[in-house]
Amino acid sequence: MLTFRTLGVLEAALDGRPVTPTAPKVRQMLALLLARRNTLVSIAAIAGELWDHAPPRSATATVQTYVYQLRKLLQSDDETADGTGPLVTGATGYMLRVPPGAYDAEEFEQLTAQARAALDTGDFRTAAERLTAALAWWAGQPFADVTQGPYLQAYALRLEELHMHALEMRIAAGLGLGLHRELVAELKELASTHPLHEWFQGGLIIALQRCGRSSEALQVYQRLRRLLRDELGLDPSPGLQQIRQHVLTGHATAADLDLLPG
Repeated sequence: MLTFRTLGVLEAALDGRPVTPTAPKVRQMLALLLARRNTLVSIAAIAGELWDHAPPRSATATVQTYVYQLRKLLQSDDETADGTGPLVTGATGYMLRVPPGAYDAEEFEQLTAQARAALDTGDFRTAAERLTAALAWWAGQPFADVTQGPYLQAYALRLEELHMHALEMRIAAGLGLGLHRELVAELKELASTHPLHEWFQGGLIIALQRCGRSSEALQVYQRLRRLLRDELGLDPSPGLQQIRQHVLTGHATAADLDLLPG
């Protein structure tokens, strides 16, 4: 079975044997075909990605050479001859056939969608399980060792945004399960790594207050308030200000996360 990993460095394996291309442009083309898997990608779109919309005159011939190199890595000569391999030639471009379960980013997206549906119904345990499984696929920045043209940059950015949302949902599920103490350390790390991210700061404030550490929770709020004013000239959002009021009255709950932008 041919499998692919892109949440981190690019890796392709055929029955467990590494078959990742080493040439930079061939790697970039494989990454593009993975991002647009099971869809015909035109030669013009491939050239636009590989040469940032300024392809050389030899672009079509060069793309064909890259396809030949990919085929030698990803499929047998018999598969190439009878057209049953994963790399398909169309009238205007190429398509990479990727079955379910063979691509880490697709698994990550599907598990995250399942978790979101569970969270929407208040099923915190199922959401937490799905998010733990989803985040286990995440090994780092998407396509970390691949040159990225305009399409791959946009696709990688979307995956990174989804990763942030998955982290938020996992925190929400954990708080919904009452795991406030268990989440404080992780939330402190996230809040430190993303000092202007109100959702992580708000999650930390709520977790601290639920642990009986209201004074520390208010310190987190004041630190963020100063940072927002110094860096952006802004005040905390109305939702975060309301969470502060709930801390002062001792009534902050996981439901307050819905007050925050995210």
